[in-house]
Amino acid sequence: MTKNKPKVSVLVPIYNVEKYLRQCLESITEQTLQDIEIICINDGSTDGSLDIIKDFAKNDNRIVIIDKPNSGYGDSMNQGLEKATGEYIGIVESDDWIELDAFERLYALAKNHNAEIVRANYYFNKANKDTKNHYIDPTEVGVVKNPTQHNWIFMQAPAIWSAIYKRDFLNKNHIRFLPTPGASYQDTGFNFKALACARRALFTTDAFLHYRTDNEASSVNSTGKAMNVCYEYAEIEKFLTEHNLIQDLYSVMLVAKLGAYIWNMERLTKNLLQDFIKNIQDDLKRFPDLHTVIDSFSLDDKQRQTMHYIVDHNPAAVARYIGRNKLQKKLRSSLKRAWTATHPAYKKQLQLSELIADLHGEIDSLEIKLKELEAKHHE
Repeated sequence: MTKNKPKVSVLVPIYNVEKYLRQCLESITEQTLQDIEIICINDGSTDGSLDIIKDFAKNDNRIVIIDKPNSGYGDSMNQGLEKATGEYIGIVESDDWIELDAFERLYALAKNHNAEIVRANYYFNKANKDTKNHYIDPTEVGVVKNPTQHNWIFMQAPAIWSAIYKRDFLNKNHIRFLPTPGASYQDTGFNFKALACARRALFTTDAFLHYRTDNEASSVNSTGKAMNVCYEYAEIEKFLTEHNLIQDLYSVMLVAKLGAYIWNMERLTKNLLQDFIKNIQDDLKRFPDLHTVIDSFSLDDKQRQTMHYIVDHNPAAVARYIGRNKLQKKLRSSLKRAWTATHPAYKKQLQLSELIADLHGEIDSLEIKLKELEAKHHE
């Protein structure tokens, strides 16, 4: 690593992940972009995670270890951000892993476009099988965007580890994590605040990170964690008000909040669901124009219907409605799998759509490489 600040500081929050940690750290230490620092934040692990970190650090002086008592994901990430010295910030969760050329390509995109944020697609990984998540619109790639002028950007899953962020930009706007209990939803506030302040965001359909979903279902099923999403949106509202952004992003915040609440409800156990619904309904009463805001957004009919239903009905009725929705989703998913298996033409159509999306990403990458070659030719 050079004496100058590294190009990317990679934050790795770690808590009891010895099963996956070696794969994660190998994918970072073997990056084709060598000029990085790797900040491992051990959040009071009680398994062999710290020994694994130290083992890697013996052979790689780019690794910085923060070893602290358990204080939660948000506090861990904030300590990592304070320690970082890189031009850009990357994040890799310790049970995930990343493609070896990820930071080289993301950094090249950021520099060539002077971007504050570069976001990519990613892979869902379950039972060691990858499925690419095509959440980036192929028509939106390769051109710098102001997120506040594109509502769709705020409606995606936070996925903060599928992006890199200019560190000076984060510091200038005081963008940090909310240190709430556990490790649920702290990415929500960080993501929204970053997008709200950014004026130069870039998107690519390429995918780099492998997001392990095997243990995700149990991550919010405790009383403390269930409410974290509410704390995150309270923090978002406070941040937008303090930064004079609330007027421009009021409607976006409300619809994104409702979407996050619905996603949370579909994950909660029955014994937590009704209390959660009551709490969010008490919060939503503060917004008398909520129905008008919902109708003003480009939502599909089912999303719009669900949002109106949550606002208008008592917690018991909403809980039953959410239960029916979950059952219908499972049924549709099962039918889709069966249909795909028995109808080769439909399966080919899905594969073709994915290939077209990937092609947009490849074109984007080739354009970057061509610009780099042209720049070298004129040197």
